[in-house]
Amino acid sequence: MATTVRRAVLSLPAAPLGPENPLPPLAAPGEAHRVDRARLGPLPDGMARGIGYAPLRSLLPVRRRDDYTRTRVPTDFDAVVIENDRLRATVLPGLGGRVHSLEHKPSGRSLVYRNPVFQPAGFALNGAWFSGGIEWNIGATGHGTLSVAPLHAARVPAPDGGEMLRLWEWERLRDTPFQVDLWLPDGSDFLYAGVRIRNPHHRTVPVYWWSNTAVPETPHTRVLAPADSAWHFGYERTLRKVAVPGQDGTDGTYPLGGEPPADHFYDTADGARPWIAALDESGRGLVQTSTGLLRGRKLFAWGAGATGRRWQEWLTEPGTGGYAEIQAGLARTQLEHVPLEAGGEFAWLEAYGPLAADPRAVHGTDWAAARAEAEARLEAALPRTQVDAAYAAWRPYADQEPKEQLATGSGWGALEAERSGFTLPGTPFTAATLGAQQRPWRQLWHTGTLREDGPEPGPSLVAPHWRELLEAAEPGPHAAYHLGVAQWHAGDRSQAVRSWECALRLGLGWPALRCLAAADAADGHRARAADRYAAAVGAACTAGASRAALSALGHEAAEELLAADRAQEAAEVLAGLPAATRARGRFRLLQARILLALGEVAAARAVVAEGLEVEDLREGEQALAEQLFPA
Repeated sequence: MATTVRRAVLSLPAAPLGPENPLPPLAAPGEAHRVDRARLGPLPDGMARGIGYAPLRSLLPVRRRDDYTRTRVPTDFDAVVIENDRLRATVLPGLGGRVHSLEHKPSGRSLVYRNPVFQPAGFALNGAWFSGGIEWNIGATGHGTLSVAPLHAARVPAPDGGEMLRLWEWERLRDTPFQVDLWLPDGSDFLYAGVRIRNPHHRTVPVYWWSNTAVPETPHTRVLAPADSAWHFGYERTLRKVAVPGQDGTDGTYPLGGEPPADHFYDTADGARPWIAALDESGRGLVQTSTGLLRGRKLFAWGAGATGRRWQEWLTEPGTGGYAEIQAGLARTQLEHVPLEAGGEFAWLEAYGPLAADPRAVHGTDWAAARAEAEARLEAALPRTQVDAAYAAWRPYADQEPKEQLATGSGWGALEAERSGFTLPGTPFTAATLGAQQRPWRQLWHTGTLREDGPEPGPSLVAPHWRELLEAAEPGPHAAYHLGVAQWHAGDRSQAVRSWECALRLGLGWPALRCLAAADAADGHRARAADRYAAAVGAACTAGASRAALSALGHEAAEELLAADRAQEAAEVLAGLPAATRARGRFRLLQARILLALGEVAAARAVVAEGLEVEDLREGEQALAEQLFPA
């Protein structure tokens, strides 16, 4: 059959995402993948520099996604299917461009782990993330902020004369546009992905990229890569070099061979062919390879311990089988960022397909022989020269303009393109995609005035060019509020406080009070923070704030009141929230902690005994028992 790109619908049991959290994330991101800087000394110079280069200080201008639930209902998702006579790939443009499934038709095998449900959990930098398939991570260390966001998608001409699917968006943490071109050459067993990240600015920007593939996991699944050592990273936040396949009787190339969840970043040799494979007991499975720029390779395994097993169930449902992650990145580890010079771009080609190797060699005790067998079978199935040739053939097509729009992403790229006049061939950010969230900022750009409808501010922009426009804007409550957010992001805390005080004087109310309270909390002024949070909740209730705003504000306020030893007031804030909000796991956990602070131990334990599911529990977060009953 000829290669086709067509629209489709994917039906899954799905938990609703809920609205964005409207409170700007002023606190530093609580990212689990961060190494203790005091331990950087023994690392290679280039790795240490990459880890120390431009770590993420803030989630701004991105909003958090933490209002999802764990109640799943049948849901239809718009999908795009890319298919030839060998492979079928199902892509979800509305969920970060995730390749949900990759099926090898001759063997009937699913090459990637296909999650039977859509269940958000707190793994992305900004919250909601889901497991399975192939995801594209850009921005900063961790699962990207576009994990559940819509991307632009369109048909474009492919290098072999057919069609390919282009996904693109404006990544807002680093202000960098990117694209992923997916295509299946006629008769090919490999899905190609041409990736490009561009820096249209007059300054160097830090870049992060890791392609993350979930693969089915059994006790006999082995992950192979061209390395004899790896950098091990776990939730203890240390990075240490370990032998591959393992030491002290533990073989780390089997995802179920270890106990705690951990990353293994393979120490691949410069110039070696980059690849990684996950093969089962029969020597069959998925292999991923690329051109040389994408040098990093990683295995993430949940391990065989109770914690890892529980997380697996949390992300899908019991009895569906587990998964491991094999990943490929621009740097040796995910803890590093890479500088991209002004006007420059990074581009490479990836390939995903089936691999069949001799199981006796793959699972033998001779690691060098196992590696060599897998690499030889890869070379036979897809020679390195063929990957390089496919990349060279794709490069002229990366600028081809889309033929037919299949899905629409956000309007933020269009706003930046209009403001800057950037020319980005192949990835049009058109005025037709501008929406209500961009309207006040477009008005600011054209008129010098920022006004919003209603008392609840929309998303803030914090890049230097927007901050300068806000500084020169016509005075007003919303302009002062957003200027404060931009100043806070830039590290100018005293000016941010002055701007929020101005917004409060001009009548903005609870949004300004909340920012002032968060600033007090960050600076250690607990009593004043508690006072302002309490006032903000009262003002929000009076002003008829949205449910999402009231829930997020109520949780922050109760937490701060609790920290200030004002548990009774925290209880009153909690009691004032809607019953449906109080029934959520995060709020019931907070209720138990408040009861404990009030000395009502039996009542606190009763809340826990009823069962707690904290929907937005973060990756690496401490056990609930430790939160409830600290030592």
